[in-house]
Amino acid sequence: MPLAVGTDAPAFTVKDTNGNTVSLSDFAGKTVVLYFYPKDDTPGCTKQACSFRDAQEQYQGKDIVVLGVSADDEVSHQAFTQKFNLNFPLLADTNKTLIQTYDVDGGGYAKRVTYVIDPNGKIVHVDANVNTSNHASDILAALGL
Repeated sequence: MPLAVGTDAPAFTVKDTNGNTVSLSDFAGKTVVLYFYPKDDTPGCTKQACSFRDAQEQYQGKDIVVLGVSADDEVSHQAFTQKFNLNFPLLADTNKTLIQTYDVDGGGYAKRVTYVIDPNGKIVHVDANVNTSNHASDILAALGL
């Protein structure tokens, strides 16, 4: 069962697509869309990532950071990012620490769940029924944007 709205978002530090160390605290003062997905370069995950890619300008204009998370490694994330021209970081949770901490473990992969974390680090929205084609616009709508 996903973490509840109102919960403090668990802190994390992992590597991103390019091998940079990324922590939740890096985004203090911004809204963070932390979306978990099962696997790079699969049909549903590609639709979901491309929905965020295509809406990135809307997100940036609202001071919102989008971070995708799966258990894939940096090399897989780099290939996925290049193939689909993704314009936001993917986080490599190869040891599944984030997947477990955010309670989205699907048995070896991440369940498709999205958390919206407010600028103060609180979870303000959880989407566990993701429509991969419209996910980015669904999150904007849930935020009233």
